[in-house]
Amino acid sequence: MDSATSDPAVTDPRPLLRASADNGLKIVVVGGFGVGKTTLVRSVSEIRPLSTEETMTRAGEALDDVSAVRDKNATTVAFDFGRITLDARNVLYLFGAPGQERFWFLWDRLFTGALGAVVLVDTRRLDDSWYAIDRLEQHGTPFVVARNDFGGQDFAPQDIRDALDLDPDVPLVHCDARARSSSKRVLIALVEHAKHRYRSSRPRPRSYDGQVPARHKELPL
Repeated sequence: MDSATSDPAVTDPRPLLRASADNGLKIVVVGGFGVGKTTLVRSVSEIRPLSTEETMTRAGEALDDVSAVRDKNATTVAFDFGRITLDARNVLYLFGAPGQERFWFLWDRLFTGALGAVVLVDTRRLDDSWYAIDRLEQHGTPFVVARNDFGGQDFAPQDIRDALDLDPDVPLVHCDARARSSSKRVLIALVEHAKHRYRSSRPRPRSYDGQVPARHKELPL
């Protein structure tokens, strides 16, 4: 999928990268080859994203399965990078990982220190999502699964969950990676999920009698 920002001849009105904020929160976008990771980063980044796309050649056809993405003419060979400012002190840094199997060795490095990850999937090629989900589960990294809209057959959410064997607490969201508003909703879902995971994992304070206190108590009058 191509993004409207992918044409270098088009003037990009988004600002250049400003000075770093106090807190940088890292999000990784992973998934199979050609599922729209670069497009999502481009659509939602407030800056002109750093992209490491290279033109695909016939030599690469022996290494990558391009049968489902015949219109794709470029591919990420390192990672994509974008940025979203949350407020004066906090920013999100977006890293789009390459999807080809020969670049999977980069993923573990990208997962290190990440707030969470988006697993972008194409329902026509769900098998391409297994490695990403497996690695994230092994790392213990919070993640959401985003079904990118390629205009194919529509599947019930539970059918997709069953096919991917997703845990019930993993959010499954629909998105159009070309649309900024849709990509933003995916990131919001991830941040909310990561926040819930963090709060659930924190030990709750105990009262002096060894019991977990109620979250709220009325003060005596």
